[in-house]
Amino acid sequence: MKIAVAKEIEVCERRVALIPDTVAKLVKQGLEVFVEAGAGEKAFFTDADYETAGAKIISDSAQLWSEADILLKVSPPQTREDGRAEIELLKPESVLISFLNPLGNPVIAQQLANRQITALSMELIPRSTRAQSMDALSSQASLAGYKAVLIAAAALPKYFPMLTTAAGTIAPAKVFIMGAGVAGLQAIATARRLGAVVEAFDIRPAVKEEVQSLGAKFVEVKLEEETVAAGGYAKEISEDSKKRTQELVASHVKNADIVITTAQVPGRQAPRLVTEEMVAQMKPGSVIVDLAAEQGGNCACTEAGKDIIWNGVTIIGPINLPSSMPVHASQLYAKNVTSLMQLLIKDKALEINFGDDIVDAACVTHGGEIRNQRVKDALQAVAV
Repeated sequence: MKIAVAKEIEVCERRVALIPDTVAKLVKQGLEVFVEAGAGEKAFFTDADYETAGAKIISDSAQLWSEADILLKVSPPQTREDGRAEIELLKPESVLISFLNPLGNPVIAQQLANRQITALSMELIPRSTRAQSMDALSSQASLAGYKAVLIAAAALPKYFPMLTTAAGTIAPAKVFIMGAGVAGLQAIATARRLGAVVEAFDIRPAVKEEVQSLGAKFVEVKLEEETVAAGGYAKEISEDSKKRTQELVASHVKNADIVITTAQVPGRQAPRLVTEEMVAQMKPGSVIVDLAAEQGGNCACTEAGKDIIWNGVTIIGPINLPSSMPVHASQLYAKNVTSLMQLLIKDKALEINFGDDIVDAACVTHGGEIRNQRVKDALQAVAV
C-alpha cells in the first residue's frame, strides 16, 4: 500500500496534505509513505523532517503520481506547466483524497470517473459527531475566521479595545460578523479577545446560544421558512427572506467599524448580504473583510483577491486564507485526512466500505461512475 503526498502547484497554496508527525504514525502502522520533494517547504516542513519520520522522498513527480495507491492533496488537481493534467498522471483504480470542489466544478468529477479513480472530497465529509476529526472544512474555516479579524484589525485606523488614557477615553471598535458558522464563531472569539464590541447575525436561530456564549450580541431575524440545510449548513433562502434580512442588518452594518462576512452555500454563488447602499452608509475608514470572495462575495463591492477602497470604506476579498497560516493549517488538515484513511485501510489493505456513512458521503467517484447525486445534478446543470 503506497500512500503519496503531492507537492501543491496551485498559486499561493502553501499547505501540505501530511506533516511529518502524521507520516510517522502511518509508517508505524506498516504503511509506505512517499512524499514529493519539496512538498512541505512552504509550510516549513523539510524533506529531512519527512525522512526522519520514515517517508521516502521522490523527486520525480510523474513517478509519485503514477505509482500511488492513495494520493493525498490539499487543492484539486491542476494542469501542470508542461500542459499535462494531474488527473491523467493518476494510476487507474487508485484513490485520490483532496479538496475537489465537486459542486462548484463538477467537470472534475467526470474527469476522475473517466480515469477510473476513487475520489473522496474533503468538502463532502458529513458534519456529524463521528466525523468531527475528519471535518476539514471546519478545521480550515476556523483558521480563516481567526485570520480575517487580524486582517481587519491591521486595516482599521483605530484601536480595537477600549482604552482609558491621560489623553482621554478611546471607545472600543464595533465589529459586526455575518454568518455564525465555524469561521464566524472563531471571528467572534478573536474579536472579543482583542477587546471589540461584537454583534453577529445568522439566519439559523439555533446558533444564537453559541454566539452569546462567546460574548457577542445576536442579531436575529424571524423567517417563515427552513434556514438549515443538510449537514447543518445555512440554506439558500427566498428572495423575500433575503430582502427582510438585508433590511434588518442594514443599520448594524452602518454602525460597524468592521464587518466580516462568512456566508457561503456549497456549490452556489455566495448570498449577497451587504449592498452598495449599505457600504455607502458606513463611516469612512471602516473595513469589510469578505470571506466569501471566491464565491462571488457577500458584499456587492468585493473583488476577489483585492483590497479596494469604495466610498472611503476598505473592502478586502481574501483568497484561501487558511493557506496564509500553513503550519497549523497543514497540521489540522493532516489530522483530518489521516482520520479518514483509518476508515479506508484495514490490515494494511484498502477497503472502500460504502456501508459507512462517512465514506459513502465523501466518495464522489468510484468504478468509473459519479456516485454523489448532488454532483451529478451540478454536472447536468453545467451541460445545459
